[in-house]
Amino acid sequence: MKQQRAYPILTVSRKAERSILNGHPWIYDAEIRDVIGTLSNGCLVDVVSASSDSRQDTKHVSSDSTHSAKNESSTQKPGRYLGTGFYSEHSKIRVRLISRNANDKFDAAFWARRIRYAWEYRKTVMGTDIDCCRVIFGEADQFPGLTVDRFHDILVTQTLSYGMDLLKPVIFPLLYQTLTEDGQEIRGIYERNDVSIRELEGLKQYKGWYPLDIAQKKTDPLTEITENGIIYQVDVENGQKTGFFLDQKYNRQAVARLAAGKRVLDCFTHTGSFALNAARGGASHVCAVDISQSAIDMARHNAERNGLADRMTFRVANVFDLLPQLEQSHEEKYDFIILDPPAFTKSRRTVDSAKKGYKEINLRAMKLLPRGGYLATCSCSHFMPDELFIKMLHSAAADAGVQLRQIEARQQAPDHPILWNVPETDYLKFYLFQVI
Repeated sequence: MKQQRAYPILTVSRKAERSILNGHPWIYDAEIRDVIGTLSNGCLVDVVSASSDSRQDTKHVSSDSTHSAKNESSTQKPGRYLGTGFYSEHSKIRVRLISRNANDKFDAAFWARRIRYAWEYRKTVMGTDIDCCRVIFGEADQFPGLTVDRFHDILVTQTLSYGMDLLKPVIFPLLYQTLTEDGQEIRGIYERNDVSIRELEGLKQYKGWYPLDIAQKKTDPLTEITENGIIYQVDVENGQKTGFFLDQKYNRQAVARLAAGKRVLDCFTHTGSFALNAARGGASHVCAVDISQSAIDMARHNAERNGLADRMTFRVANVFDLLPQLEQSHEEKYDFIILDPPAFTKSRRTVDSAKKGYKEINLRAMKLLPRGGYLATCSCSHFMPDELFIKMLHSAAADAGVQLRQIEARQQAPDHPILWNVPETDYLKFYLFQVI
């Protein structure tokens, strides 16, 4: 770096340098080797490589806010500029890069450009489906720790990094401005920051309307969306995640194309989205199952709202108990089973347990289906990589004594873009099979 910079400087290990140069935006606490300047939680920092004559790559310097100018006299000359990002004094992910351009100025104009870029991308890849879509997908849009979903006239946000949380007074009005100037009707921004992961950043949990300088209709957190021709009521205050799962939008269409004339069992139905698509696709009957009574109530409401309730039944049950019961009873026959479970693992430590859970439900579904039946199965956990999920499916099919004829292999909708150098953005595996 030749020009003077206003930010603290963090020297990182050669492992971190390689990761950054390969395109990954995260730097972990153990990868920081030295600090120049005073750090504060959420501040911007410049990240540099170790200088060629530095020997500090073999030791770890704790990089908390107590580091200040007192370190400068013992610090080697900074090396190559690698990027600028948000510093987090509590998280193991100590820095999240937002830019690798030393000429960037991180003012309102910078963030306005980023928002416009994200919105124009959605308009391109989603076409007419922008009334309900993910507008910002964290690192994939270079907004680390920020999720923004649009449900018709409400934007729902989740802020999971300290630096991004500090920037809400800049970013949220720009979000509103960008969409409304493009002719989109937005009546408010609702924050769903009621997730425990915020505490790892030193942030409190809460939910509620963000105080934009507009006349928000704050009294009603309910809205309606239309996806694949189906109308859903979305409760942004109490629904799971941000209110509705948008990433399976086109996978639901794929299910609908196969459902005509079939008896369908939709497991882990949540608010009924796969079940409703199957019914709209012409299924003779659909049974929607979820362990949550409130989810089933909402699924039933959505079926009635769309005139599909006459071909649907709803059941509160634990899928792990229900599938073997159905297999033993031989009373209810299904020729299409959909498995859309929640993430069984949210860390590498629990992958083996999750794999057993995935295998159990897939094995039971394969045994329950007749020869020639159809199976839709997926995992929404990044920590269950595709190769492990495929291995699990092979094992389940072998134990069930069936073969799988693959129809389609799919991923998340393109409003949840995948950055090839950031594997955390690639999380949804979705397969359609015929069981033979």
